[in-house]
Amino acid sequence: MRSRLKFVFALSVGIALSACATTPEAETEEPAGRAPYESSYAPQASTPTLIRGATVFDGNGAELTNADVLMQDGRIVSIGQNLTAPEGAAIVDGAGRFVTPGIIDAHSHLGVYPSPSIQATSDGNEVTQPNTAEVWAEHSVWPQDPGFQRAVAGGVTTLHVLPGSANLFGGRGVTLRPVLGARTVQEMKFPGAPQSLKMACGENPARVYGSRNSSPATGMGNVAGYRQAFANAQRYARRVQSAEEGNGEPPDRDLEMETLAGVLNGDIILQWHCYRADEMANAIEISHEFNFEIAAFHHAVEAYKITDLLVQEDICAAIWADWWGFKIEAYDGIRENIPFVHAGGGCAIVHSDSEVGIQRLNQEAAKALADGRRAGLEITRAEAWTWLSRNPARALRIDDETGTLEPGRRADVVVWSADPLSSYAVAERVYMDGALVYERGQINQRPSDFELGQTYRGVVQ
Repeated sequence: MRSRLKFVFALSVGIALSACATTPEAETEEPAGRAPYESSYAPQASTPTLIRGATVFDGNGAELTNADVLMQDGRIVSIGQNLTAPEGAAIVDGAGRFVTPGIIDAHSHLGVYPSPSIQATSDGNEVTQPNTAEVWAEHSVWPQDPGFQRAVAGGVTTLHVLPGSANLFGGRGVTLRPVLGARTVQEMKFPGAPQSLKMACGENPARVYGSRNSSPATGMGNVAGYRQAFANAQRYARRVQSAEEGNGEPPDRDLEMETLAGVLNGDIILQWHCYRADEMANAIEISHEFNFEIAAFHHAVEAYKITDLLVQEDICAAIWADWWGFKIEAYDGIRENIPFVHAGGGCAIVHSDSEVGIQRLNQEAAKALADGRRAGLEITRAEAWTWLSRNPARALRIDDETGTLEPGRRADVVVWSADPLSSYAVAERVYMDGALVYERGQINQRPSDFELGQTYRGVVQ
């Protein structure tokens, strides 16, 4: 036992000293004047890297054979053939391998429902009233959740963490980088990514609050709750604006109203949990009444019924490959949902909503692709990859930074052992901002404190 404690202590010290030596930018103190809750994320130190001769999915739907990918200073420099490596660059042999943009999970609960999954750590649902727009998921995120390193090993480089779906208004979501060894959630926050508001329609809020003999208890109660809340937010926003123009006193600060007003003015993007086609249509009508945008419907089991409406409204659909039927509103699902939305010109996304599913999102996309092809849809594997990178980046409003391998984008890159839309493929190398953050077969140098003794148990003598 004593030798194990000595090993763990020495390992922890070694990791800390090594990190200070190799990633000074990431480990320095937060800059003076950082606004409260602002991102303090800093990319790890990186080496210019050239991946040679791989099959590349560029994230925009193109597949390139025998192609090179050059990363430098944390960004994609170029993709093509016979690229020249800068002096001192690391060269990676891509022969027989596939290269893709990093996976982006648009719907995750890592950190707020961390492992181990027990009541004490279940921190994602503020089930106290139907409208909890004032809460922020990031204030529940536990950076030491071992799920983050599992996600990285599955090729994930960005994820959007949302509150649960018990409420009409569940609170704000946050886009994170799965930084291994992060001490604070601010170290994980994707710089410049907007916050979201998580809303839920359908059975969840009606069941949770109707069972307490309170409102909402029905679908119409749900809609009335949304409308009244946004009407209140409009009044609050008018008073704030009037005060800013020198007319009267501002209202007392109201965190709930701040969030809803942020949706109305476009600063906060809206992610709406909704299964049925008719309820998504109702949500769109509400967005028209109060003049706000919906970034994506999540789960969207019946999205295939209203693809034309989603395209018209420029709303993405974040969908499971084959989860449905576990409650009545999820009854009318089909395996072709994702490919049908894609074929109809929509923004289709494969999401996890699961600490396990996030580890194999490439396989979830593969299932959807296969189901679409069996239905007669001609969808290429490179097009299917847009469901995992470009489209979720679009729904999170970070597509100008990541999601594709275009020059100038963040170098979020995964090297796969085989076709990633195959159950045989594993992520061999994962890069975030050009830094190698995961290499298969190597001991993780930044394990979760929660797992430190367990992960290295076999090493201790």
